[in-house]
Amino acid sequence: MSFLRSLLFSTPLIALATIILGTLSLLASLVDRTGRTQHRLARVWGRVLLGVSFIRVRTEGLEKLDRSATYVFVANHASYMDIPALLANVPFEFRFFAKKGLYKIPFLGSHLNRAGHIPVDRSSARASLKSMSEGARIVAQRGISVLLFPEGGRCPEGLRAFKEGAAYIAIKAGVPVVPMAIFGMRRLLPMGSIHIRSGEVVLRVGDPIPTAGIGLDGRSSLNERLYQEVSQLLTGSAAKLVG
Repeated sequence: MSFLRSLLFSTPLIALATIILGTLSLLASLVDRTGRTQHRLARVWGRVLLGVSFIRVRTEGLEKLDRSATYVFVANHASYMDIPALLANVPFEFRFFAKKGLYKIPFLGSHLNRAGHIPVDRSSARASLKSMSEGARIVAQRGISVLLFPEGGRCPEGLRAFKEGAAYIAIKAGVPVVPMAIFGMRRLLPMGSIHIRSGEVVLRVGDPIPTAGIGLDGRSSLNERLYQEVSQLLTGSAAKLVG
């Protein structure tokens, strides 16, 4: 029954919402080049996708954040539904770092490009560094937060080692980096599956980690700390969800 609901109800409505809001985002970009309107529409998209999928998100720790501040957010990544969950529940305007290949997908690609999200080119170390430098510039000069999945993509199980891009951007921009953990989404929509299950997930926000005074040579240590923080948040989320 759950699979039929997913196939006949949730999936068609997700596709419809993506087409409608993607079109509105594209039209909005013609008059608003800041990306703010597109971000608001993306938040609506996230809420709609969670709603039609019957996924509830319990958030913890948002009170630790200063709503007037700029951050580099990092989170684990286990499911396609992580992105709607973050958009719908993190009350900041932020930009994603997205794989370059996603920009070729209809509607999604046009939204990512026109909304000012940053493509990551992993074809070479030089291209990747250029992407990270652009992200740092956006954070420092425009005062807009960014969000990265430092595992480099969805992980089918556990928590993969983090790439250093988030630490590099936070240090270079001189802003705090915020570890976050999404627990339970892999169970509702695993990699390679089209069966979206209903249920509750936990989004936990850790303490912001200041980067003032840290040089780029300290990015490995900061990256390791981020990994440990996200790992601990996941452990705490598991206990909360079970409890």
